[in-house]
This record gives sequence, structure tokens and C-alpha cells, in this order.
Amino acid sequence: MSDPALIPPIPPRLPATVRCRRCGRPLHDPESRILRLGRECRRPDEPVRVLPGPQDPLPGLDP
Repeated sequence: MSDPALIPPIPPRLPATVRCRRCGRPLHDPESRILRLGRECRRPDEPVRVLPGPQDPLPGLDP
């Protein structure tokens, strides 16, 4: 009854322990966990990398 093709993929989750890319300490702050860079290791002038790419238009909005 359960066809594997019909089961949606499981969204990726962050592992239980996320460590800083620079110092290796465990991260607890949600923003630091997503960036994988602790507040102490992140410089204020260091930009967060956002990769530009093609995006689908929002539904209901016509250009």
C-alpha cells in the first residue's frame, strides 16, 4: 500500500550537536547553528554568504 515513490522526502535537519567551523565548540544559538559559526568567532564586518540563483515567482503575483 505504501509506494516509496509517493512518500515525500524527509527535510534535512541539523544534527543534534553542531560545532563551530573555526573553533570546534558546540553551538546552542539557532542563528549560530544555521551559520555553523559561533558569535565569538564571527566578526561583525563578516558578511553572511547568500548564494544568488534563479527563484520561482511567488504564487498569485504576476510580474
